[in-house]
Amino acid sequence: MGRGRTTGVGMTRTSGTQGGPVALSRDGLPAWLDPVVRAAETVRPTQLSRFLPPEDGSGRQSAVLILFGEDERGPQLLLMERASSLRSHAGQPSFPGGALDPEDGDPQGEGPLRAALREAEEETGLDPSGVQLFGVLPRLYIPVSGFVVTPVLGWWREPTPVGVVDPNETARVFTVPVADLTHPDNRATAIHPSGFHGPAFLVESALVWGFTAGVIDRLLHFAGWERPWDRDKQVPLDWRA
Repeated sequence: MGRGRTTGVGMTRTSGTQGGPVALSRDGLPAWLDPVVRAAETVRPTQLSRFLPPEDGSGRQSAVLILFGEDERGPQLLLMERASSLRSHAGQPSFPGGALDPEDGDPQGEGPLRAALREAEEETGLDPSGVQLFGVLPRLYIPVSGFVVTPVLGWWREPTPVGVVDPNETARVFTVPVADLTHPDNRATAIHPSGFHGPAFLVESALVWGFTAGVIDRLLHFAGWERPWDRDKQVPLDWRA
């Protein structure tokens, strides 16, 4: 996978998480990320989810980091598994992320960028200076927790070791090859007793479902990476999920 050259939207290098400068840049991204860049530019909120932020402005502002890396297995995504003791989304694989803090800044400006990097650093030990942020997706809503989520797209330009920082919050940190996410054998539809049903991925000994799987599913689709898969293949969830 060679590196491509796309036009930049900001030339400031991303660095720091405590009020330091953050910006979006598309300079020097790998060529294989071009479809993701195009998807971020054109996708509409309703194409990502039917759950959109409340019109009255309510909801807790938050951000997640969708971090693309690359190793000998090819393109990959960074995920973490939440600790089973947590009150919200316990045991679920997810993107690193969380609520905005006041020091993150304007929720309508750089706040989500800074929060995504800060939370990733706190949860996985990621070095933010090695991450190049290159786009954001439309804000989405998670009704069960009341979070208004800004998905922030990043390129792991300079990979650094990652792992569990606080076992009370995170059970494990892992990467998933994009090839595994697109493989039809690893795809299914998750069915929850509440009536929820949505895409799921069985990868790295984990079942990825819910908000995270929904975003991955739409990214694969709009980037043109999706492969035909059996949508009738179901994975039942229990009430604890």
